[in-house]
Amino acid sequence: MLQFLIRRSATVLLVLFGVSVITFGLMFVTPGDPAETIMRQQMGGRAPSEEAIDQFREEHGLDKPIPVQYVDWAADVVQGDFRQSYFQETKVSKMILNRVVPTTELALAAIAIAVAIAIPAGIISAIHQGQPPDYLSQFGALLGISMPNFWLGYLLIIVFSVQLDIFPIAGVGGLDHLVLPAITLGTGMAAIITRLVRSSMLEVLDEGYIQTAHSKGLKEKIVVYKHALRNALIPVVTIIGLQFGYVLNGAVVVEIVFQRPGLGNLLIQSIFSRDYPVVQGLVLVIGAIFVLTNFAVDIAYRLIDPRISFQGGDQ
Repeated sequence: MLQFLIRRSATVLLVLFGVSVITFGLMFVTPGDPAETIMRQQMGGRAPSEEAIDQFREEHGLDKPIPVQYVDWAADVVQGDFRQSYFQETKVSKMILNRVVPTTELALAAIAIAVAIAIPAGIISAIHQGQPPDYLSQFGALLGISMPNFWLGYLLIIVFSVQLDIFPIAGVGGLDHLVLPAITLGTGMAAIITRLVRSSMLEVLDEGYIQTAHSKGLKEKIVVYKHALRNALIPVVTIIGLQFGYVLNGAVVVEIVFQRPGLGNLLIQSIFSRDYPVVQGLVLVIGAIFVLTNFAVDIAYRLIDPRISFQGGDQ
């Protein structure tokens, strides 16, 4: 177990290093001079002088070679300093902390909705394979996968905010502000998890030990929920963990549709304004969340099924 944790921790650090290098490098392959572009935006579209551009480069270290800039930036990041926004007199770390709560609330609510829908739907679909509940569940899953987040979001706003006036259209506040964005983001995930639960349950229900449990006269609920569901949940836990990372990506669209001041909204604003320190800090933080989530999923494997060994590899 200890060797596994050390090995996986080293992998996590290596992946984060790769994410940081790619993120930092991509910001400098975009067309145009970043210093001139940023100064032009700061001056309301007016062309800055060469002296002003040179001074900006020197103040922010943009006159140094890119590898040197990366080493300086990485050294600051290791110490917890993501530097300061080009357009606001605010630390990037503070900007991220101010936006992380709305995004986290949205992601957790979306996952909760997805799991609450998907696991019962997947179990019912598997138990009633080839029957109306199975067809209804598969139709719902297909519908959920087919609907883009932005389309579903605007549809929910029109119906529940504009026509029925039940939920607010945009912004953050109480739970009523969270319902529509969470449903928008959680629907697609619920569809994916429903299909996985169904296929996993069908596979487990054909196992010999399930047949043995039936032959012993155990009740159907005990066989399904005590013996079959636990083993069927192993791949489901993997997908739910991976989906958390994808939820952060989907939150970008949902936060724009519902005007939620989260990480996704901040990322889009920073990309369009070329606020490099904010973009680099946000991408690295989101990448770290994604990688650490996968790490937690690996640990959850062991807790769900003690038969899985960590010796000789990840399994």
